[in-house]
Amino acid sequence: MRITVAGLRDMLEPGVRTLGFELVEVEYKGAAGGQNVLRVYIDSPKGITVDDCARVSRQVSALLDVEDPIAEAYVLEVSSPGLDRTLSKPEHFIRFSGSAVNVKTFQQINGQKVFHGKLLGLAGDAVQMELETGVIIEIPMKNVAKASLRASL
Repeated sequence: MRITVAGLRDMLEPGVRTLGFELVEVEYKGAAGGQNVLRVYIDSPKGITVDDCARVSRQVSALLDVEDPIAEAYVLEVSSPGLDRTLSKPEHFIRFSGSAVNVKTFQQINGQKVFHGKLLGLAGDAVQMELETGVIIEIPMKNVAKASLRASL
């Protein structure tokens, strides 16, 4: 690949946004001896339909054909982020306040790196959540390795 995943995201985001969708995440999975896959996850407040995915797929495909940032063969997949969607932007932590979440950190906090509980939102640049034990913690955004919604508390 001639570009980073972050570079792909920057390249694709304006085109996805012009269609009225949020670009949630971009993944590139190289497969040794198998098929490479570029996954683009989109969302909108009204949800995502199969037709929405097809529209975005055509837009992204055209852009990738022009820019040609990926040297090897790959399959493009466009879908919604699903029920266990990744939370990666500050607005996600605000929008999904009150939801059940899993958060993994780079550095330990109180001896642990994995937290489960209810998202309370943001306090400055820290994610606030109520753990399953009832304890409320704040995790600096820069320490969040991965955060995602989960089915229930």
